[in-house]
Amino acid sequence: MLRILLHYGIHFVVPFIIGFAFFKKDRAKIIMIFLGAILIDVDHLLADPIFDSNRCSINFHFLHSYWAIAVYLALTFFKKSRLIGFALLLHILADLIDCFLMTQSN
Repeated sequence: MLRILLHYGIHFVVPFIIGFAFFKKDRAKIIMIFLGAILIDVDHLLADPIFDSNRCSINFHFLHSYWAIAVYLALTFFKKSRLIGFALLLHILADLIDCFLMTQSN
């Protein structure tokens, strides 16, 4: 249960916390950018089965690969793409925590 709460809490609650805590002016825009990072899960559609609760996404799906993560990290170094990079890295962090907790329960 902790695994599910942390994983989906980071995906769907933390963007609101970030928006309300750090961005007063463009709060809605920031929240939408961070929530929009969930779109990288489109790569799950290429897996068989599409959803497997016991599969670690990190380096399994191509938008969750180490190369993709390096690109997301690089995005944070440029002002115009910084927020998108952080949003994508937050998504990866949620999946990484999920992977870690998955290994702890087995």
